[in-house]
Amino acid sequence: MELRHLRYFIAVAETGSLTAAAEQRLHTSQPSLSRQIRDLEYEVGVELLSRGARGVELTAAGRVFRDHARLALAQVDAAAETARRAAQPATRTFALGFLTGTEMDWLPEAMRILRDELPNIEVTVRSRYSPDLAADLMRGRLDLAFLRPEPEMVDLTYKTVAKEPFVVVMPRDHRLASHAAIPLQEIVGETFIMVSSTAPVTRAVIQEYLSRSHVDITPQHEADHLAMAMSLVASTRGVALLPAYAQNFMPRSVTSRPLAGETPTVDLVIGYSNANTSPILKMFVSKSDEMILRFASKRRQ
Repeated sequence: MELRHLRYFIAVAETGSLTAAAEQRLHTSQPSLSRQIRDLEYEVGVELLSRGARGVELTAAGRVFRDHARLALAQVDAAAETARRAAQPATRTFALGFLTGTEMDWLPEAMRILRDELPNIEVTVRSRYSPDLAADLMRGRLDLAFLRPEPEMVDLTYKTVAKEPFVVVMPRDHRLASHAAIPLQEIVGETFIMVSSTAPVTRAVIQEYLSRSHVDITPQHEADHLAMAMSLVASTRGVALLPAYAQNFMPRSVTSRPLAGETPTVDLVIGYSNANTSPILKMFVSKSDEMILRFASKRRQ
């Protein structure tokens, strides 16, 4: 069994299609990919994929194998990244990641810790979707990230830094903009914009909130990121439920109001790999309580 077999299998598992995986992810032919998957199943000794008219699905064995395959690939990537860093020991580096948009609030606080303690450190910053940040932590490409607590990444440690309330985002001249706070029932019948699966934790919180509120709201559009959400709100005159930090991205044509009643929240956490032994990471985590208190104090001012 070779690493390419695992990468091929993961591509098929994530796309649900041999053709899509071959053409879009692996840039190989579909017959060649099918052959590689058959070789893998032969070596494992069980069927991993169930093939049907609508594509492929994971068998029970395939689901278990997928989780272990992801971990194995992440560990290989982490080993390679660690080796590359070890080859340049003279430079003290720290790689930070941010859920896109949160760097506006949290990067200054993170840099304050790093610069105060290690003025000559080299810091790199990435801004990505939360699941991508979690994967980069697993692979050793990031030391620490501000992200959502991704439940599938069991080898990451999370610490909550903020509980972000959701707000209702709408066009500035929308009828609901006259409200000081908006009851959820008022959104029924409006063009509703849901966050897409690029933000699975946030999406799950919204879905659970709508479900327990017994409100029937069907999304008409899905937004992959905040800029897209703002564009859809403005162009469709729709409304969206978004974490409060989205207010940093609102154009002049868009405004927000708090939800009336019990407001759902979504956790923003700092996350890091349990396998990361960086002393800089250890120092940062030890100072994180001070960072959280300082940020909360600034918000109250």
